[in-house]
Amino acid sequence: MAENKIPYKIYLDESEIPTKWYNVRADMKNKPAPLLNPGTLKPMTAEELSPVFCDELVAQELNDTDPYIDIPEEIQNFYKMYRPSPLIRAYFLEKALDTPAKIYYKFEGNNTSGSHKLNSAIAQAYYAKKQGLKGVTTETGAGQWGTALSMACSYFDLDCKVYMVKVSYEQKPFRREVMRTYGASVTPSPSTNTEVGRKILQAHPGTTGSLGCAISEAVEVATSTEGYRYVLGSVLNQVLLHQSVIGLEAKAALDKYGVKPDIIIGCAGGGSNLGGLISPFMGEKLRGEADYRIIAVEPASCPSFTRGKFAYDFCDTGMVCPLAKMYTLGSGFIPSANHAGGLRYHGMSSTLSQLYHDGLMEATSVEQTSVFAAAEQFARVEGILPAPESSHAIRVAIDEALKCKETGEEKTILFGLTGTGYFDMVAYEKYNDGVMTDYIPTDADLEKGFAGLPKFPGNEV
Repeated sequence: MAENKIPYKIYLDESEIPTKWYNVRADMKNKPAPLLNPGTLKPMTAEELSPVFCDELVAQELNDTDPYIDIPEEIQNFYKMYRPSPLIRAYFLEKALDTPAKIYYKFEGNNTSGSHKLNSAIAQAYYAKKQGLKGVTTETGAGQWGTALSMACSYFDLDCKVYMVKVSYEQKPFRREVMRTYGASVTPSPSTNTEVGRKILQAHPGTTGSLGCAISEAVEVATSTEGYRYVLGSVLNQVLLHQSVIGLEAKAALDKYGVKPDIIIGCAGGGSNLGGLISPFMGEKLRGEADYRIIAVEPASCPSFTRGKFAYDFCDTGMVCPLAKMYTLGSGFIPSANHAGGLRYHGMSSTLSQLYHDGLMEATSVEQTSVFAAAEQFARVEGILPAPESSHAIRVAIDEALKCKETGEEKTILFGLTGTGYFDMVAYEKYNDGVMTDYIPTDADLEKGFAGLPKFPGNEV
């Protein structure tokens, strides 16, 4: 199809919403390393995971063989409220950059939660309800996941207990109030409500918290409260599975116009949106059907891919969760209070970590002042105020497009716009007032986190 015939927004029909999730692990030659029981150092079994997670989610977490998993009809029907999401050609950004590059972004912010997180939240709430549970517990960083889960739990009449990273709880009161509006209870983490929270506060007085802290508290409450299970918005295999609807829709929309991206870019915190966006493209790469350059973008203040160690580590600061082999800064690493709360996690998805370790994707880190410069440039020409997390991908997409301007190459760039930034105005205010700072941990800072990595044969780094 002729170049000028590609519309600004490419929508799929409702009938084209995926009916199956794609499980990229099925096509991986080197599977992600299994979760380990920290007591026995043996792979976690379904029986050991079932007190923490819903039964069906445990099955999905452990499934390395089935490439496609059916999406239940009730979840498909919920998806129709806000899916398919648009794939947008960034004509105005291209013009502003004066680049020969063609830029597309998959916009996941067109729902009340404001982000892609609803794709997995509704699935996890559905399986909890199907199991007959009373409620679920979770953590949230920037608040997108907590907001999405509160919506999903409201839809299925489930109780929802959210532990929100303290710095985000204080910076984003309106995100907190959306969760409460949908019926969730929201507690700043670390808190004095849990044993692990009290221990963390004792060890780190005045801490602003981290996702690792909040996970520990949510898991403790879930495992000590009858009729509850813990659910997680990123990192886990099951979450990347649910988020594959992003990439499946993006690829279907591009295929309609015969467009093949050269570069695919996503922000990376725990891996949910990046894993979802790249999944079908990575599948083609793994099967030898096509090749793509895939770039993960993380904050320089929390550089788990670019400066972390590939090792088994606890998924949480309180060390109550299983061990996962991933790129990590150490479960005791407390990142600075940067404004991309959803990217303030010490580790990375085991699936994405293995793909990165095998050289199938690359990673880069960017400082937050440059991220907000890109966010404002994008907002002024494309008309969408992006979330700080998404803006990491925007930063690198702009950089890659400017490289094309220098070389004259007409590359096609696809990036994930995970959500909107309307609850992040404190961050935008600090940037506009010129008081935003950049923090990059020193090697000595990182060594403190690495020193806490579990020590056992085979986990030397």
